[in-house]
Amino acid sequence: MRIEHVALWTRDLGEAVAFWQTHFGACASAEYASRNRPGFRSVFLSLSDGARIELMTGPWVGAPAPEAEGWAHVALSLGSEQAVRDKAEVFRMLGLLHSGPRLTGDGYYEAVVAGPGGMHIEITV
Repeated sequence: MRIEHVALWTRDLGEAVAFWQTHFGACASAEYASRNRPGFRSVFLSLSDGARIELMTGPWVGAPAPEAEGWAHVALSLGSEQAVRDKAEVFRMLGLLHSGPRLTGDGYYEAVVAGPGGMHIEITV
């Protein structure tokens, strides 16, 4: 068994697609617009290791609630501590670095950055 993809709601589909393409080299599919659920649109992103993220939007999507029940973050392994430091510096300059880089108590070297809508993304080794 493996996870086929994870799905994230976003209020701005174009901004979210551009974020993932710019910062993580994601390749985007063509946009899908549902005929059965008016207003629903989505794009699948593929990352270099084959992992997929579905970005979804609709007029009903609101602001995220801080620390609500459900998925808390997505973690992306960048392969080295230097890669984490370099990417964290880019996000710091953009004002999007939430914390780190640091070695966590459970042994991860990570930084936490703010994605579209304030979603937390851990970049780790």
